[in-house]
Amino acid sequence: MWKLLILALAGYLLFKMFTGDKRQSAKRKKQELKERVAAGELVKDPVCGTYVDVDTDIRVRQGDTVHRFCSYECRDTFVRRLEAREVTPESVVQDKDKEEEEA
Repeated sequence: MWKLLILALAGYLLFKMFTGDKRQSAKRKKQELKERVAAGELVKDPVCGTYVDVDTDIRVRQGDTVHRFCSYECRDTFVRRLEAREVTPESVVQDKDKEEEEA
């Protein structure tokens, strides 16, 4: 009986030793992500919210702001939204109102 208990305990310890603690691993990954974001190495994709490396090749410049994306699909979605926002009649009316206020 004791041999079976010791063998089960040894098996459990070996299992834990080789698989590692998944919660600790997840905490370490989350902390590393926070550190990279704070250091400016990662930025958030404006469409899906995924964190992307600053040196990514998929980007769009909007005025002085550079938006970075995780995929071409997210970039195309952003560009479509941007074009739709610029062409809407409301934006034309708002621009005319601003011009009248400034004059």
